[in-house]
Parts: sequence; C-alpha cells; structure tokens
Amino acid sequence: MHIKNDDTLVFIGDSITDAGRDRADSASLGGGYVHEIAQTLRDRADDGPGPRVINTGINGNRVYDLESRWTTDVIDHRPTVVTVKIGINDTWRRYDQGLPSPLDVFEECLDRLLAGTARELSARLVVITPFLLPVGPDQESWFEDLSPRTDAVLRAAVNNGAQVVRADLVMIRAAQDREPAELAPDGVHPSRLGHRLLADAWLAAVDSAAADPRR
Repeated sequence: MHIKNDDTLVFIGDSITDAGRDRADSASLGGGYVHEIAQTLRDRADDGPGPRVINTGINGNRVYDLESRWTTDVIDHRPTVVTVKIGINDTWRRYDQGLPSPLDVFEECLDRLLAGTARELSARLVVITPFLLPVGPDQESWFEDLSPRTDAVLRAAVNNGAQVVRADLVMIRAAQDREPAELAPDGVHPSRLGHRLLADAWLAAVDSAAADPRR
C-alpha cells in the first residue's frame, strides 16, 4: 500500500522525531527523518503539496509522556497513518538519572496507545524500534535494558497489527561499514546520514506492502 496525497501522517516520539522542530510552528518538521520522509513524498507527488505530515515529537519523552498527550497530539489530528518511535529514553534515564521504566509497565503503556488508536481511528499504525550505537564503553551496558525493551516494542506492534521499521537493525548494519559516531555522534541521536537511513527504512516499509513486523 502506498502513501496517498490525501493521507495525513502523524509522527510522535522523542528527540529523534522532534529533531529540533519549531514547536511554535505547527508546520515545522525539524531537521530529521520526518522532514526527509515528507520531502521525499512531496517530491513524488504528481501535483499539489503531497500528504499532510505532522511532527509531534518532543525531546526527552518516555512512553508515559506520549500517553499524557496522545489525544491532542495524535487523535485530534485524525491521521490516516500514525508512526511512533519511543523507548531509548526509557532506557537512558535508568542509567543517567536512576529513573526506571519497568518493562512490563512500558509494554502495557505502548500496547494501550496502539490499541486505543486502532479503536478510534482507521489509521495504519507504524512503530519504529529504538536503537543504540555505543560510542563509548559505558553505553554497552545499556543493552541489558534496551534489548528486552525492543522485544517489548515488537510484541506491542504485532499485537496491534502495526508495521515495524527495524531502526535497530538498519543502524547496526550501517555501522558495519562506518564508524558508529558517523551515524549517531552520541550513540543515540542520528547524524544527517543516520536520519536519512531512518527515512529510507520507513519509506521501504510503509510506502509498500512488504513490511513484516517479525522481520
């Protein structure tokens, strides 16, 4: 299934989605993967502006922050495609602030958001997995928390019929040919190249019928 010019796409998540957008300007998409996706879709449009794209990512958010603003930042826009990218801050805050995000509570929250959206809207659901490219030895230990959290994201996606963009696999594969810092200077936030890779992965999965959440 291809994205159509009359679709409304909402992207919600943390700083990776936010990507420096101007929150005073509802049309601002930031400088990251959401902008890259929107530009590609607009370039493909035969005429007109292409699909409506809305970025509601907010820096620092965990899954619980998304739940607190889900109605206004997702449902009220009446989107036809909803993309969620969340999870890395739920891991990161454990290590830099000692703020836990219990795995079962995290999964229940994400599952609740996806299930509620499916009930209220006839939108396609898309979930982008969290990823980490360690640039220092201290980040290696994060996988103890992040790996099972990624599995939880995948379960929630499958349970709700969401398509999955495996950002974790995309970035790991890319790092086989490049230094991790070239893709994400701090291991978490993508470079321009990293954002382009995320955009290409989303387009390959969502702008076709070939996505498999279990892949």
